[in-house]
Amino acid sequence: MPDAKIIAVTNQKGGVGKTTTAINLGAALAMKGNKVLIVDLDPQGNASTGLGIEPQDRESTTYDLLLEESPLESVVLQTVIENLWIAPATTDLSSADIELVANEKRSHLLHDSLRAPTAERLGLDYILIDCPPSLNLLTVNALVAAHSVLIPLQSEFFALEGLSQLMLTIREVREAANPKLRIEGVVLTMHDMRNNLAQQVEADARDTLGELVFKTVVPRNVRVSEAPSFAMPVISYDPSSKGSQAYISLAQELMAKAG
Repeated sequence: MPDAKIIAVTNQKGGVGKTTTAINLGAALAMKGNKVLIVDLDPQGNASTGLGIEPQDRESTTYDLLLEESPLESVVLQTVIENLWIAPATTDLSSADIELVANEKRSHLLHDSLRAPTAERLGLDYILIDCPPSLNLLTVNALVAAHSVLIPLQSEFFALEGLSQLMLTIREVREAANPKLRIEGVVLTMHDMRNNLAQQVEADARDTLGELVFKTVVPRNVRVSEAPSFAMPVISYDPSSKGSQAYISLAQELMAKAG
């Protein structure tokens, strides 16, 4: 087993701040002195773009990692953030679901890649897997590979709907392939304290999920929305913003959980 803690950042609902959380949590962990790798498993490649990796620079991608069994070292690229690397993605990954069906090891390919001897040489502390917004074979690969699951939950109506399906999928993966998989926690995103509905969603989430919900709440913040257009995490774009401070707090909470 690698020393790195592997966390799948996932929610089958789109637009919940999944990629934003992966990028900014990764940057915050790196800022704390951890060596962090983000594995972009979303065919849209937004995590790669958000960290300044241009499409023409993505010669080897997570498609090669899964389908061509390329070593992790050959795929990983250094970002502009010290101690933060990324395994980028392109739209090639959109066909992976179909191509994986015929592969006998289809659910374990990412698991095996992240645990290969070449991967251990990177000396990573955390691996964050940015999953696609669906419960497909790519997401299953992430859940089989991960030690735990981090679930971003948007503070809006219907937020808790669909969470039950994800929990069911996690349970099925536990039973079939990864018995030690656990839920790292649920983080509330795009939260507006002035909005009564957002407060109600938070109350419902904490009543339903208890200690699984992180104390840190990520606010709806203009700086967080602007940062990707400058191809950088909000922590670099505006370190003093409320969004930046929230992700630093989330990283501290995550590190405290890990001891």
